[in-house]
Amino acid sequence: MSSSPTDDLELAEALRAAVGDLVRRIKPLEAMPAGQLAALGYLGREGALSIADLARRESVRHQSMTRTIGLLAEQGLVTLSPDGLDRRQVVVVITEAGATRLAEARHTRAAAVATALRGLTPEERAIAERIPEILRKLTP
Repeated sequence: MSSSPTDDLELAEALRAAVGDLVRRIKPLEAMPAGQLAALGYLGREGALSIADLARRESVRHQSMTRTIGLLAEQGLVTLSPDGLDRRQVVVVITEAGATRLAEARHTRAAAVATALRGLTPEERAIAERIPEILRKLTP
């Protein structure tokens, strides 16, 4: 079964809108700003990173990420230290408190989605179980 470019664009727009709606519904549950949570997420998944690396991943200016990391450090959620190879760079490491806060935020979001999943029919639930795998294939 082949699809036309128009069908692909319509499906792409429907997926984009649905994912956007889901994100907007979950966002108000966040206890911390999205930029701070995103930085913690990268540190939790990837380990220690420089401020420059974090800024590139989030597509923000170095100064903006420096401010974000400063706020996280004030809360005790990350620690900062000079890079061993390049003393001009600062390495950011998530603390135990930061990992706990990240896990709590992830749990809150997952619980909201889990609640919504309970309203699905068995057929819809079977489809929903395949969505994460399919979305990963769509992610470049």
